[in-house]
Amino acid sequence: MPVLELRGVSKRFGAIQALVDISLSVEPGEILGLMGDNGAGKSTLVRTIAGNFRPSTGEMLVGGIAADFQDPRAARDAGVEVVYQDLALCDNLTAAANVFLGRELMRRVGPFRVLDYRTMYARAAVLFEELKSETRPYDLVRRMSGGQRQAVAIARTRLSDPKIVLMDEPTAAISVRQVAEVLELIRRLRDQGIAVILISHRMPDVFAVADRVVVLRRGHLVADKRASDSSPEEVTGLITGAIEHAA
Repeated sequence: MPVLELRGVSKRFGAIQALVDISLSVEPGEILGLMGDNGAGKSTLVRTIAGNFRPSTGEMLVGGIAADFQDPRAARDAGVEVVYQDLALCDNLTAAANVFLGRELMRRVGPFRVLDYRTMYARAAVLFEELKSETRPYDLVRRMSGGQRQAVAIARTRLSDPKIVLMDEPTAAISVRQVAEVLELIRRLRDQGIAVILISHRMPDVFAVADRVVVLRRGHLVADKRASDSSPEEVTGLITGAIEHAA
């Protein structure tokens, strides 16, 4: 059963048709590369899946259950997590504090409720170990590399035991070594049975990890095929319009 299925999803903003009749599915433990030029509809599609926008028409199913998310919290509760390009991390806090930011664990001390730092730091350490990351719970985010920051953002998604993680340009503006770290983190998610939608402009990164490639152009889905059956040259042609539809 697909972990995510879109059936004829369209999204309109007034006179602007951002998405047109998008149908696709993602299986558990599958990495889907989502590509397209600026304005192709990638961000709108991601925000629709994540509960920021509601489809104008069409249907979305998560784990085979119809989903009509009112907000991102409802999407998260259903197992949809997002790692945005800016990561939304607080530089002055530790890795563990960022992992639990907004979801802090509490314990009782007499009549009072206080933050349970010991449990949060222990849990964060386990998450980083699962991801095979060198990040440590007590490390300050402002001293971290781009790859370590991504590890913190990805570890945060693991708190809710997600079915699918949407990753927006995770390898943008980081070094070659850090790109390799992030791609390995994505593979770790896949190995744990979590589906990943990877939104990226970086063709080599997508083809390095993606099982399938989906291309959007002007709100239309123009390709949905296995990465092994496509090529960077074909995807470039689909993005620019030199190729109308994938063979």
